[in-house]
Amino acid sequence: MPNILQLLPMLEPDEMVYVQGIVKDMNDTQAQQFASVYMNRRKDTTMILVATVIGFFGVAGVQRFLTNQTGMGLLYLFTLGFCFIGTIIDLVNFRAIALEYNVGVAQQSALLVKSIS
Repeated sequence: MPNILQLLPMLEPDEMVYVQGIVKDMNDTQAQQFASVYMNRRKDTTMILVATVIGFFGVAGVQRFLTNQTGMGLLYLFTLGFCFIGTIIDLVNFRAIALEYNVGVAQQSALLVKSIS
């Protein structure tokens, strides 16, 4: 089983557990390919936090656009982040937003690597 901590040291703990479950059946080459693809596609929690703060003081919904939630992004944009309440909730839950996006990206990356091999 490849050591994902060495391949992707920047992962959050919950994200690390999920990714370890994905790569447990991969050989070293597949795990390295997965790490390369995943590292380029994932969103860092700090970036989501900064985008949410930008949404609080500027353009609401940036964090939703970054995580491919276009409908929610437009809703936040036109309602000023649900009158700031949705943006405040996102400030509290920015890690969950990033994790949800990164789980989807991990699944897509795993499918891509397995289809290539």
